[in-house]
Amino acid sequence: MDSFITRDGKRLRRGYTTGSCAAAAAKAAAIMLLEDRVLETVWLMTPRGIGLTLGVRETVRGDGYVSCGIVKDSGDDPDVTNGMTVYARVERTDKPREIVIDGGEGIGRVTKPGLDQPVGAAAINSTPRRMITEALREVTEDAGYAGGLSVLISAPAGVEIAKKTFNPRLGIVGGLSILGTTGIVEPMSDEAVVGTIRTELSMRAASGRKTVLFIPGNYGADFIKNELGIDPESAVTTSNFIGDAFSLAAEAGFRGALLVGHIGKLVKLAGGILNTHSRYGDCRAEIFAAHAGMCGASAEVVRRIMDSAMTDNMLAILEEAGLREAVMASVTERMGFHLAHQKTIGTLSTGAVTFSNVYGILGATSGAEELLEEIRKEL
Repeated sequence: MDSFITRDGKRLRRGYTTGSCAAAAAKAAAIMLLEDRVLETVWLMTPRGIGLTLGVRETVRGDGYVSCGIVKDSGDDPDVTNGMTVYARVERTDKPREIVIDGGEGIGRVTKPGLDQPVGAAAINSTPRRMITEALREVTEDAGYAGGLSVLISAPAGVEIAKKTFNPRLGIVGGLSILGTTGIVEPMSDEAVVGTIRTELSMRAASGRKTVLFIPGNYGADFIKNELGIDPESAVTTSNFIGDAFSLAAEAGFRGALLVGHIGKLVKLAGGILNTHSRYGDCRAEIFAAHAGMCGASAEVVRRIMDSAMTDNMLAILEEAGLREAVMASVTERMGFHLAHQKTIGTLSTGAVTFSNVYGILGATSGAEELLEEIRKEL
């Protein structure tokens, strides 16, 4: 893939996701099946708006089906799936226009509620499923085919690769997840991300801003736009580097900094984890369970939280037990404590607002509302 970005003065090559691999393989297999021809490459438009021309590997033809593979390329982003082949086996069915997607060897199965897919389903997330479906609709229309198609996505190497990921802990067993919301992998080195945050803060400080708004990523951007009416371009994206971002804000001379983010990431702050990448810890269930216990939850409620993979499911358990508000008040208090007690922030005023896509705003630390008001005035 010849698409590049520049981060911290470095030219880095983009890659493409396992979701793009699955969709491209499915599209190629469908074309070869329905048009009875051989493809060496296949073209795919990603949700990011970047088109890909990918090499088709290991084509196999059978009675009513075609299978082929696409090799994953992560570009300059380190990724355990780089170089892995994702396969799609596409077969005709007699159900008009129906497209059924499932996972085969190397694709994990969901065993816990609260993930992107229901329990028992293949761990092929919503965006890749949509990409596959849209690609196959296009092929069937072009071919004038009115029947149905069955798609089986596999990645045999995923059985072993998945052991190096958090999938088993999340309740995804037997293989990898097929992921990606944009279809494109943006290379992000730690040094490059921190350098970008520093540069953005310097630019805003030079323009006279005294209070800065932080968001971790896309969820935060959507929330401040849709719920708070704030242009996401006015915020600084921290990615996982939340502690670094607050320290850099103090270094740049800001008086206050407010973080707005999804509870799935921000809950880690309550445990003092200020870099929220999973390699530094995934203590979401432990934090919710501990605060639930302090708020009077039964042992059964605590156990159910510990068995949950996603924070929205943990919140649902707390809601059922009548403890969501109390637990979130306790969690946000600790979030505020750890943000305010970093040695590197000096007199910087700190705050955080956290939300979920199901329950909306869940809580705010002390002083967060005042910081938000200051940000609105400056904007």
